[in-house]
Formats: sequence, structure tokens, C-alpha cells
Amino acid sequence: MPIPFQLSSPRFQNGDSIPIAYTGEGDDLPPPLHWQGEPPGTRSFALVMLDPDAPDPRNPRATWVHWVLYNLPPNIHDIPDSMLPESLPAGARQALNDWKRMGYGGPNPPIGRHRYFYRLYALDTVLPDMGHATWQQVERAMEGHVLAQTELMGTYEKFNHYQQ
Repeated sequence: MPIPFQLSSPRFQNGDSIPIAYTGEGDDLPPPLHWQGEPPGTRSFALVMLDPDAPDPRNPRATWVHWVLYNLPPNIHDIPDSMLPESLPAGARQALNDWKRMGYGGPNPPIGRHRYFYRLYALDTVLPDMGHATWQQVERAMEGHVLAQTELMGTYEKFNHYQQ
């Protein structure tokens, strides 16, 4: 029986709080991630981190893109702890986040506890190098090529330094 396509982190479970080290209040580097169970024919992976609760979870108005990776090779199944941009696997590309820069931007919500979805896609192709693409451009390029999708959700709320 094949294992299902799944994404996990050794630092937090699905639905748990993302440790401060992986946030804008910490080291602002990505958490370690691991995946397995991709379908046969997978030629690359794409990963996006989204916050659908921006700016306020009680009145969300936008989905904020925190991180976009694409063309992760099919033999790669891990993002190591606090991976630096220069240590991306050969062939992997990053796209712009909503701060208009490449790379990871950790959780740093202005108000309330936000949900952060790490979504991983198994693709039947290797996407072209799209330069300074946005998530929307990567998502359009993936259309018709997604073999499977999985996600891991973590939450985060800024530490209130004034709490007693």
C-alpha cells in the first residue's frame, strides 16, 4: 500500500503554533519540512506559504504570500532547518513573496493569531525559469501539471511584550 502524499515538520505538528525562531520575530528563516508519498511521474515540486488571514483574522481581506519555491528536484524530500537561500537544491527557483522580494518571509502578523499554510505540489513537469515571477504566475504555469497536493498548517500570533 503506497503512503499518501504528505508534508510535515519536525518543529510543529499540523495545526500547532510555529516556533518563534521561524518567524519575523525570530531568525526569519524557514522551518524544516519533510515530504513523502509523491505520485509516480513527479518531475518537480513547488512549495508556497500562504496566510489567508491578512491583515486581521476577524476581517481577512487578502491572502499574503510568504514564500514560493518551484522546480525542487524530485529526489529532494526535505527543506533543512533554517535553510539559507544560497543553499537551495540545484535547479530550484524562488519567486517573489508579497514583500516583492525573493525568499522566505516568516510570520509577523499585525493582529491576532493567523494560519499559515505550507502547500506542496507534485508536478509532472519542470517549470521554465520565470525570473522574478509572482506566486500567481507560478500557479498559472502549474495549471494542468499538478499530480498531487498536500499541506501543513501552522499558526502564529505575535508575542505581546506587555502581557503580565
